[in-house]
Amino acid sequence: MRPAHPTLTTWRLPRALLLTWLTLCLLALPVGAAEDPTTVTIEPQERGILDKLSDFGQRLGFGASQDSFLPPEQVFILSVEATDPYTLRVRWDIADGYYLYRDKFGFELVNAEGVTIQPFDLPRGKEKQDETFGLMEVFYDEVEAVLPLARTSRTAGDIDLEIKYQGCADAGFCYPPMKQVVTLNMPEASGPAPQRQALADEFVSEQDRYARSLAEDSLLLSMLSFFGLGLLLTFTPCVFPMIPILSSIIAGQGSDITTRRAFFLSLTYVLAMAVTYTVAGLMAGLFGANLQAAFQNPWVLGGFSLIFVLLALSMFGFYELQMPQRVQSKLAELSNRQRGGTFIGVGIMGFLSALIVGPCVAAPLAGALIYIGQSGDALLGAAALFALSMGMGTLLLVIGTSEGKFLPKAGPWMDTVKAVFGVLLIAVAIWLIERIIPAAVGLALWGVLLVVCAVYLGAFERLQPEAGGWHKLWKGVGVVLLIYGGMLLVGASSGARDMLQPLNHLGLAATGGAGTAQHGLEFKQIKGLTGLQQALERAAAQNRPVMLDFYADWCISCIEMEKKTFSDPGVQAVLSDVILLQADVTLNDNQDQALMQAFGLFGPPSILFFDADGQELPRYRLMGFLDADAFESHARTALKLN
Repeated sequence: MRPAHPTLTTWRLPRALLLTWLTLCLLALPVGAAEDPTTVTIEPQERGILDKLSDFGQRLGFGASQDSFLPPEQVFILSVEATDPYTLRVRWDIADGYYLYRDKFGFELVNAEGVTIQPFDLPRGKEKQDETFGLMEVFYDEVEAVLPLARTSRTAGDIDLEIKYQGCADAGFCYPPMKQVVTLNMPEASGPAPQRQALADEFVSEQDRYARSLAEDSLLLSMLSFFGLGLLLTFTPCVFPMIPILSSIIAGQGSDITTRRAFFLSLTYVLAMAVTYTVAGLMAGLFGANLQAAFQNPWVLGGFSLIFVLLALSMFGFYELQMPQRVQSKLAELSNRQRGGTFIGVGIMGFLSALIVGPCVAAPLAGALIYIGQSGDALLGAAALFALSMGMGTLLLVIGTSEGKFLPKAGPWMDTVKAVFGVLLIAVAIWLIERIIPAAVGLALWGVLLVVCAVYLGAFERLQPEAGGWHKLWKGVGVVLLIYGGMLLVGASSGARDMLQPLNHLGLAATGGAGTAQHGLEFKQIKGLTGLQQALERAAAQNRPVMLDFYADWCISCIEMEKKTFSDPGVQAVLSDVILLQADVTLNDNQDQALMQAFGLFGPPSILFFDADGQELPRYRLMGFLDADAFESHARTALKLN
């Protein structure tokens, strides 16, 4: 009898033979490759023969539905390679009909002490109108990312690279975000990091530009550049207070000081300051130890402020007033030693001034420290730091030398000059001590100083009819200081914090009943790495970017940022949708140091930006003071990437 369905019977036998042949071919495929400690390939998981036949059937259109998709480890095959001690190469081979999103990549090193990922760029992708995310850049077939590394630890060892990515299928199915942790054996870093050419459209932070110039420019050009940058830093809050210190030392020599002696005393002060900055910078660059921050404790600041007050009293000549003979002798001895102008004493003052007066980080200083940390080239880094410090000290040298030439001869004028420098020394003492005392107390000290100055300028004295123009001028200045000093005292007693607007918080009825104080940004305080990680996770859950501000009470540039930059309406508008975090590192304890070392920072002020996934944008780091307009522009550039 003939079969009922001859066509079907004829087809079944060839199909069975075909499937049997394909089974044998699949079983014969090689699995794995030779193992290389610097290359890791994430292989697809082993699958059964039925799964393999099912996949083949899908491709031929038999059996399985087209709604079935391959598992992600078969679609996005990941491999990671350490091409040299300073470079990681991450590659994906992508199956046909699938793609990866360009903006979903994330790379983070864990358990990799002394190794950090530097700014990098990804190749341009293909624009695609995605059903889930809209217009996106995606990669088909393959994509490769090259991650440059900075290494302070140059020994060989294992590091863990955490890789995040996400992709979809053209057929309309999207995989959830994926994460792989790959362990790599990094070879020993025996030489400097290779120099990398910046892409034309790559944003490079100011401190990174300085670090790059050290690596690429000649020694002479680098030294000249950093010397010029030092000149520009002369009038910053971290250098300017040294001017009255040195001027007071020169004025303390009396009217018989020669220009030659004034020059060598000034040179001793400046060289001591420069050597201190250089050594402190080398320590920070090589070991991550901020020597200047270690000196910002109440005992050191209080002791140094007391020294300035004692020197100021010697300028006024008040030691003999109502003081025991023993104390009077000690103070007179200190005063005489200061007038003697020993070079050792002046050098010690320069050393202490560099450590205590100006501990803030500026972009040129950070650039030199970054170069030292990345390359390990202590010689070139130290030379750059010394040139920077000498540039900062040039104005000090000029002012100190000119004091020896232009000081008036002995007489009433000389006493007036010394009194002026005595007031300046007290001002420096208050400026230092207010870092560790309540703001209202500091405001009150400034008020007392101004009122006392007003008394000495004759604010309470009656002008005689025959008084000359200069006498009237000084009395007028005294009256102004008296009024302003009184305002500071009133403001301090009512809880004011702003020296420039001591009464603004009172909201006087004459102004409409409401104060017009311009408030700054409201930061959420975090402590240590754990606190930061928790805050970043909460921000990622809200899909919001983050700005992290490193602040310290002893950092004058930080306070300047709060008053001049963060109070600006334009800056506040740019950051309106940004979660604002602040790490107060005033105490400089173990948690503070660990947090700064985790990001390779050398001290405040430093500002970091994170995207909505909690990944830092390292190329947009800020170190040092930035005014409102420049900061607003920088923040817009950083946040538009999100």
